[in-house]
Amino acid sequence: MNHKQNIYILAIESSCDDTSAAVMHNDKMLSNVVATQKIHEAYGGVVPELASRAHQQNIVPVVHQALAKANIDKKLVSAIAFTRGPGLLGSLLVGTSFAKSLSLGLKVPLIEVNHMQAHILAHFIKEEDNKVPPFPFLALTISGGHTQIVLVNNYFDMEILGETLDDAVGEAFDKSAKILGLPYPGGPLVDKYAAKGNPDAFPFPKPKVKDLNFSFSGLKTSILYFIQRETRKNPDFIEQNLNDICASIQHTIILILMEKLKKAATQTGIKEIAIAGGVSANSGIRRALQECEVKHGWKTYIPKFEYCTDNAAMIGIVGYLKYIDGVFSDERIAAKARYVI
Repeated sequence: MNHKQNIYILAIESSCDDTSAAVMHNDKMLSNVVATQKIHEAYGGVVPELASRAHQQNIVPVVHQALAKANIDKKLVSAIAFTRGPGLLGSLLVGTSFAKSLSLGLKVPLIEVNHMQAHILAHFIKEEDNKVPPFPFLALTISGGHTQIVLVNNYFDMEILGETLDDAVGEAFDKSAKILGLPYPGGPLVDKYAAKGNPDAFPFPKPKVKDLNFSFSGLKTSILYFIQRETRKNPDFIEQNLNDICASIQHTIILILMEKLKKAATQTGIKEIAIAGGVSANSGIRRALQECEVKHGWKTYIPKFEYCTDNAAMIGIVGYLKYIDGVFSDERIAAKARYVI
């Protein structure tokens, strides 16, 4: 690997409803600016058309701010890295088009990045006291659109061992919150109320899914029927039991995730375990992983909160790793809504 000392990557992330730009100096983050879109709260979920419009409004100021915070001139930029997919096509098109134009304007290489790969490789952003997972390791990638167990042999040698057959874990959290009448995004609120509740108050069924795959649609349905049944008997049921309901939902989801992760660790013999993706910010999942570290002799790797949710620094670290390997894209590259690791 040709490790040059002064590589500056300008990274752009626009896969869903966060517009983000970051500047990396080699594997170190100099700036990581994220503009979140509040407009979707009124609709209880991301509206793709509104998301792409907001990206168009945000992308220039966000990139400008990232360069200003990093205190570097755009002439110093070595390459532009951008999210090619997976994600919402309209949102991806904004970032892709902007990255292509900027790379042409600055006459620097273009580097396409897989969003899910970037979530995993965020562990390699250089930070003080940052533990970096050694290869091979297992990564549990959990987000609003994905739930996967990935065998990571090298930076760009990844194999999906298991994934969700229907809904992702982040969607299970958000839809459960919606059933409870909580505002969007509801996942963090479920986590907040769960901390004060009894996880064994209300048992929910765990789906029986073959191999290392997941399923969350049945769990969502059982939560919906449970709430409908109980509120018919007592209209104030949610209000009176909110903490316990959230704790029980979160406990069930964590059990589903950890059971499959234990199975994957046993099958592969790998005890280096990392989590990645937006849902890895969940305090209950982080705690469960740390308990498994003690119980099963695992070594666990949990990213900083800043690198859990969608952000451009994770795109930038992949950009840096591809740059030193000389892996570039040309202007004909197109955004991909579905893009497998």
